[in-house]
Amino acid sequence: MNTLAIRSIKAGMAYFALVFGAGFVLGALRVPFLVPRLGERTAELIEMPFMLVVIVMAARFIVRRFGLPGTAPARLGAGLLALAVLLGAEVLLAVLLQDRTLGEYVASRDPVSGTVYLAMLALFAAMPLVLARVGPASRG
Repeated sequence: MNTLAIRSIKAGMAYFALVFGAGFVLGALRVPFLVPRLGERTAELIEMPFMLVVIVMAARFIVRRFGLPGTAPARLGAGLLALAVLLGAEVLLAVLLQDRTLGEYVASRDPVSGTVYLAMLALFAAMPLVLARVGPASRG
């Protein structure tokens, strides 16, 4: 396996860890403090801009740290790997820790905040590549 592929895999795993970790911390704050006062939908929607900032910062970090070139295979590969691991971790946590089936988990999502969440997942996967297109300050 060539070194660029290895760097992309490492970058994808680091990207997952950074964003998942931040999401875990924000969720631990959101659930006990915001959900009881504002409801699930509003609490999740309030969290989304913070997660967007985390996604951008984490993507910038992994692009620089792992020296990913601005090419689609390297950057999108890292983003898609991170997305796959993130979805796997989320499903695992929902099914094992919340004692739900996958169908129950998907059905329990709020239609509004769930739709925004899906858009954020797409943005999460694409962000390393998006940064290659927005300016020289983000190039690896």
